[in-house]
Amino acid sequence: MQTPYDIIIIGSGLGGLLSAVLLAKEGKKVCVLEKNNQYGGNLQTFVRNKIIFDTGVHYAGSLHNKQILYRYFDYAGIATDLELERLDPNGYDRICFANNNVEYPHAQGYDNFIAQLLSYFPEEKTALMKYTQKLQEVCDSFPLYRFSTDGSYNEAMLSQNLNNFIKEITNNRTLQAVLLGSSFLYGGVGEATPLYVHALSVNSYIESAYRLPKGGSQITKLLVKQLRRLGADIYKHSEVTHFGYNGDYIESVTTKEGKQYYAHTFLSNIDVKKTIQMAGKERFKRAYNLRIENLKSTSAAFSLHLVMQPNTLQYLPYNLYWFRNEENVWNAANYSANDFPLSYMLSMVSSKKHSDYAESISVLTYMRFEEVAQWEHTFNTKTNENTRGAHYEAFKQQRAELLLDVLQEKFPDIRKHIKAMYTSTPLTYRDYINASEGSCYGYQKESTNPMASFILPQTHIPNLFLTGHSVNMHGLLGVTIGAVRTCLAIVGKNSKLYDLLQQ
Repeated sequence: MQTPYDIIIIGSGLGGLLSAVLLAKEGKKVCVLEKNNQYGGNLQTFVRNKIIFDTGVHYAGSLHNKQILYRYFDYAGIATDLELERLDPNGYDRICFANNNVEYPHAQGYDNFIAQLLSYFPEEKTALMKYTQKLQEVCDSFPLYRFSTDGSYNEAMLSQNLNNFIKEITNNRTLQAVLLGSSFLYGGVGEATPLYVHALSVNSYIESAYRLPKGGSQITKLLVKQLRRLGADIYKHSEVTHFGYNGDYIESVTTKEGKQYYAHTFLSNIDVKKTIQMAGKERFKRAYNLRIENLKSTSAAFSLHLVMQPNTLQYLPYNLYWFRNEENVWNAANYSANDFPLSYMLSMVSSKKHSDYAESISVLTYMRFEEVAQWEHTFNTKTNENTRGAHYEAFKQQRAELLLDVLQEKFPDIRKHIKAMYTSTPLTYRDYINASEGSCYGYQKESTNPMASFILPQTHIPNLFLTGHSVNMHGLLGVTIGAVRTCLAIVGKNSKLYDLLQQ
């Protein structure tokens, strides 16, 4: 038998890579196993017409010096090497509605956030102050969000419903819609989404908002570089298929190629349902299995990636969130065949040669998995390989044209500016990211039963731990904090990581 690793990490998404760096900094002998050809999970990028496109990370928050994500990335050794482009301080996100030329801004800095919206809602200062104060209060109640181990999670805070809170602070339907306008960031569902999901997501962008011109994969590359420097091993094309046990403990994993890897501790950064299936459901309590089985996937997406003709379309240093009407903010995933899409999120990247113009555009909208379920038996992670047939390609083209139709409202000549067009569906996300039903953000959080989706990093198997957006919050910051939480569960208080959080 080979000399065992201290830690084997399954999956190289942000949660897995960051956990690997944090544990390697503790002196652990670490190995990361990734099934795909590219590391990074939702950080993956792809290149078309020599243009980089992101799969999941279109902008990032809290990366200004000394802010929370910066501090975690700084400890991991990657913060100062990131190439960032700050979005418009007076409106990093703009919320807009069909047949309305107004673009309502979400601004950076809480005072500025209030000031910018007051110009559109002069009678709503009290509501805006209550909103911003509450967001900060919620964030303060999550210890690791404030770079501290002090305090504990407040169940009353976890169960507060976002929609109810927004309605409590203002009766203005337009302002309600504007405040909830970036709900695509977390796949918001009106009757279900807790306030804390919104607060933890939106607060980081209000603190600071940046594009990553080189794509989210630059985070992957920097973390992999750190892992190699720290002496860790990391392997692609290494899909773990089952675990080997010695009594109640896992002692090894076996890959699809038949290779075995041994370790004292194992950390899964893949989907929690798939982890349990691989580990053996009989090793978990029945109530736990039932709770995990009942988790609902968050919404999936259809993406339209556009390569633009050079120097033809003005670059916008912000993101657009568009809705057919104000009511669609909460029900945009409930479209019918006749009204697709009800919303979209649009993000641009500027030209490297002429920064006033857009080089590429990514447009995302909701798409239910049921629409592509007829092709779910297929699998494709190879460029230009058509494994799903002409009907699937025609379906994607039809949806792309419908999305372009609504884009014309904001960009009347959009079609003549397009050099090339590419699409992806929930199946694409499922195959490349290993996400259940192609979901964007793991599993849905429920304000009526917040503990149902609150999953501890420890499991019933003593040396198996969990991390990643299927068990924690999603997004760069959410997954980062989740990785820190998991690593603390492994290394405990007698660690550099714990000491760091006491400073």
